[in-house]
Amino acid sequence: MESRMVKFYSKESNRVAIHAIPGHFATSHSHINYYIDVTSLKTRVQEAKELAKVLYHHIGRLSYIDTIVCMDGTEVIGAFLAEEFEKGEFVSTNRHETLYVVEPEINSSNQMLFRDNIKPSINGKHVLLLSATTTTGKTIRRSLEGIRYYGGKVEAVASIFSTVKSVDDMQVISVFSEADLPGYAAYMAEECPFCKNGERLEAVVNGFGYSRL
Repeated sequence: MESRMVKFYSKESNRVAIHAIPGHFATSHSHINYYIDVTSLKTRVQEAKELAKVLYHHIGRLSYIDTIVCMDGTEVIGAFLAEEFEKGEFVSTNRHETLYVVEPEINSSNQMLFRDNIKPSINGKHVLLLSATTTTGKTIRRSLEGIRYYGGKVEAVASIFSTVKSVDDMQVISVFSEADLPGYAAYMAEECPFCKNGERLEAVVNGFGYSRL
């Protein structure tokens, strides 16, 4: 798979890039013809820091921001993004005048869970939801429901890569989209042309990575 990997740079910085592998892959909600690998952006400090600057530019100034909820292992990016907000003289209701950066637990039913010690960083707070990749919007929708259940008010949704422009009237702000990957496509499993042609799935993928089949 890795031998087919290609690299795509953001329009804003040549230090921000995603890797894409063409093939036949399954997410939890769809089948896709490219696996989008954002591992280096999540794990390399300099790349995560540069991505945070680009994301901050895309998001723009928010009326309030108290907490960044990080999905799919994006905590490093979230921490640098919090720094960008604090440099920009953000408005917060937090007593300590700094941002919270948290990651939820996901239970066996794919429901978002915040433990009692983390709940104060969500309840009554203005939240930015950050994810790695978004293909159908179902995970974003479930995350929005979870944050609201715990009393948070979602001010913005951001993703490194997204084919979805909005979820439940919330704009999904992204650095990369399908326009950056010529020919990118996502299908419902029952409509997947690869499956109809008898082509086997190569891997199951999500925002954390892939597992070969």
